[in-house]
Amino acid sequence: MTASRLTARASRITGIILAGGQGRRMGGVDKGLKLLRGKPMVQWVLDRFTPQVDEVLINANQNLDTYAQFGHNVILDDIGGFAGPLAGLHRGLSAATHDLVATVPCDSPFLPLDLIARLYAALNEQQADLAVARTGDQPHPVFCLTRKSVLPGLTAFLQSGGRKIDAWYTALNVAEVRFDDEAEAFSNINTPEELRGFEP
Repeated sequence: MTASRLTARASRITGIILAGGQGRRMGGVDKGLKLLRGKPMVQWVLDRFTPQVDEVLINANQNLDTYAQFGHNVILDDIGGFAGPLAGLHRGLSAATHDLVATVPCDSPFLPLDLIARLYAALNEQQADLAVARTGDQPHPVFCLTRKSVLPGLTAFLQSGGRKIDAWYTALNVAEVRFDDEAEAFSNINTPEELRGFEP
């Protein structure tokens, strides 16, 4: 942990990069490995996310050897069938070393550099179970910081067939954190057309 992180917070955080989807809108290609300006999107995310946390895990369900080359442990969903971001969070909570766990998607290469500091502040100030980023009327549930103590409830929710993040949230004390000053940082890239739009 760097000195700046020590002064910013008292608790250590495990960061999970969610790269476990099928990339259907990207033509069935793994989004995290698509090149943006000559660099895989997951590397863009790593460059901005890694300094904000104390441990990084990559949640992926394909191309595992390729993801492992980025120098972090790769974890697969416990639930088969590409069950979505909640399955990635579930696996991350199970594998995390630390009691706080943050998630970001692999397809948002410009995520805020102060994401974790702001989520952490709200989580503590509101004594919340989970803090989530929001811009305008739009929450961004895959940009979140949560406590490892939510794992049993999430396990039960998934085992009952639940998959929607909003439905799971209803049982939690959630702090929404406004990032209207950095709204463009949450741009995600789902299609080849969107990817081309970010090329010079």
